[in-house]
Amino acid sequence: MSRSMIIAPEFRLLLLASLALLLSACGPARVVVEGKFPEPLMEPVPLKMGVWYGEDFAGHEFHDEAKSRSESKWIVKTGQAQVQMWDTLLAGMFTELVQMKGEPGADQMNPVVNAVLIPHVDELQYTIPTHTNINIYEIWMRYRFELVTTGGEPIAQWTMSAYGKTPTAFLRSKEDAVNMAAVMALRDAGANFATHFTRVPEVQAWLEERGALTTEVPL
Repeated sequence: MSRSMIIAPEFRLLLLASLALLLSACGPARVVVEGKFPEPLMEPVPLKMGVWYGEDFAGHEFHDEAKSRSESKWIVKTGQAQVQMWDTLLAGMFTELVQMKGEPGADQMNPVVNAVLIPHVDELQYTIPTHTNINIYEIWMRYRFELVTTGGEPIAQWTMSAYGKTPTAFLRSKEDAVNMAAVMALRDAGANFATHFTRVPEVQAWLEERGALTTEVPL
């Protein structure tokens, strides 16, 4: 009996340590998206453009609960990279970019600008090798944009898709592959936005009214 009483605490400690190691090994795969985003090569649209990132956008992340033991639970944080990419893009697209102090509205002490862009990520889907049985990671996003006045009155609203795919199956880790797919999706979003902004019918009509419509040539 005395021998059992001596061994039992040691066994419990060993069991707890093993359980902690097992839980840490089975934890979610975490990715904070990081990348470089080039400025657009185009003639800036002659506007003083404001931008407002809501909390859901600036802190955007997506999760996927594991469906089986062969699949990982992912937590992928894209918010920081989203803000970085859109700040870089918009600063190159317009003659002046202004960060709003708060959401556009009559009660906000915001600087006066020609318009305010509010981006949203409405939907995100992704595929990983355990989903497709091929060693390629893909991310698809659907954005929704609001263009409003400083006071919050609507000017235009439209949607846009973006797609990113891991360019190689030989990255060092699955986290690197997911990060690269997300970066490619963000670059695709930037290229699509720069190309189609002035072609959105409501935006085009508004620009024509202001005499601010220019021919942009992204390279």
